[in-house]
Amino acid sequence: MPTLHWVGKDKVVNHHHEVPFRVLNKVSSFRAPAGAPANSTDNRIIHGDNLEALKSLLPEFEGRVKCIYIDPPYNTGNDFIYSDDYAEPLNAYLRRTGQMDEEGQLLTTNTKASGRFHSNWLNMMYPRLLLARQLLREDGAIFVSIDDNEVHNLRQVMSEIFGEEKFIGAFVWKSRHNVDSRNKTGFSKDHEYVLVYGESIQGRPIDESKYANPDNDPRGPWMSDNLVGLASIEKRPNLHYDLVNPDTGINYGCPEKGWRYNRESMNALVAEGKIIWPSNPDGRPRRKKFISELQSQFTGASSLLLEVPTTSVGTQEVREIFGADIFDFPKPLGLIETLIRQSSSEDDLILDFFAGSCPTAETVFELNREDGNNRHFILVQLPEPTHQGSPARQAGYSTIADIGRERIRRVIARMEAGDEGKLDLHPDEDLGFKCYRLTRSHFKPWQPYTGADVAELESLFTRFESPLVEGWQPDDLLVEILLLQGFPLDSRVVPLETFAENRVLRVTSEACAHDLVVCLDARLHPATVAALDLRTNDVLVCLDSALTDEDKLRLADKGQVRVI
Repeated sequence: MPTLHWVGKDKVVNHHHEVPFRVLNKVSSFRAPAGAPANSTDNRIIHGDNLEALKSLLPEFEGRVKCIYIDPPYNTGNDFIYSDDYAEPLNAYLRRTGQMDEEGQLLTTNTKASGRFHSNWLNMMYPRLLLARQLLREDGAIFVSIDDNEVHNLRQVMSEIFGEEKFIGAFVWKSRHNVDSRNKTGFSKDHEYVLVYGESIQGRPIDESKYANPDNDPRGPWMSDNLVGLASIEKRPNLHYDLVNPDTGINYGCPEKGWRYNRESMNALVAEGKIIWPSNPDGRPRRKKFISELQSQFTGASSLLLEVPTTSVGTQEVREIFGADIFDFPKPLGLIETLIRQSSSEDDLILDFFAGSCPTAETVFELNREDGNNRHFILVQLPEPTHQGSPARQAGYSTIADIGRERIRRVIARMEAGDEGKLDLHPDEDLGFKCYRLTRSHFKPWQPYTGADVAELESLFTRFESPLVEGWQPDDLLVEILLLQGFPLDSRVVPLETFAENRVLRVTSEACAHDLVVCLDARLHPATVAALDLRTNDVLVCLDSALTDEDKLRLADKGQVRVI
């Protein structure tokens, strides 16, 4: 497969390794119904740069996401908010391509700046898709909305990252309701695409209305299926023969393209009573195809999303929630529902790291209520400022993230209001979310030294005697320890009251077979060391300076010790 090359690609192939590790710091929780524990929700919204957010999710969610849907900013030839530090400035691009001299004078009136914007867009997408691949389950699927500007480049990039063999197809979505008569070319772009990569998708449910049982066949409902073949006698002579009803002797002859089955298979169908015989010799016999014979309840999903609502419906959905048009071109719930249905069920995890106004969250809530499943979502949105004087700013929403968060709150309130007076109140339904922001790691990033000054090198080692940043707080560091040790953030953390001299925490989770014991005090008291009850696989995390060498040897006999 040919590899796509562009300016800056060499810098972004490994850029995700250089991105600093950030910690997810919970800032709020929202849970309905009122009175439900605020922390009893598995849904998350992260406010921050999605590249850093994706990296922060890896310790907890690598290989666990079943379905990813993203609607990244389309490349319209302008700079956009997701602009990483390796994006090439316009003047630098024009000089490098010979369109501008060193004094800044244009050497041509037809500047091909579009190549730069293609590069910047691809540089933005590449590292984010690399991390998305690491989060996706082996049997998961990723859906990416895109338009004509980058669909061909995006497919090559995704084939490089996910594998050409993982390309399932491209949905074509009729996104525009009315033809665009304002353009200068006379061509109305009424469609967008959704690229799909993964092992497989569910497909379209079969139409059971086509099956009936008018003759009370004990084998159940059936439909009439075609028996005529598709090959000429020269290509498939074994499919060309006269078909005769053994009970009436009527000969129905042979169609021009023969039959679908050879004589042996056809005789078996006749013997099993699966042939519908016309009373007229000029009629065409057909097969009884029973619904019980189907190997799957699904057929192929059409690549044409003609029945999915258009963008105008998405605008109307936001308008009904907020009472105003405060978000441009939101994707309709019907589109996202169609995609999520193709690759999720039960308690699967859905990820959207270009969350926008958060239609993915609303879709997950509605789908769960409809089919009784318990999907959860992780949404990431940059706190991108809304435009000064825009309806969103006038309504009090200073960032896009504020709009999305408020949308989810209002959707939950609407669903709760609709439950009033009903007997079925969905007691196990997760109508809630936790909000997180990205904070810096509590561990100092190592600064490689390539000089020859011994004093400077010694000073560097001195500064790193403690790997923790100045002013670190135990409760905040605990969050990072959980992630680094492979424990999810919803793990149960219980203070052990039996230790009077130290604050000792025991962490447990259904996702981990062993327990985690954490003490971040400056010194572990000898009584604490003696009383610690660790199983062989349990892990103790504490400060290196908190233990003597003798303490480390004593604790190593009880469990695994990992010091900071």
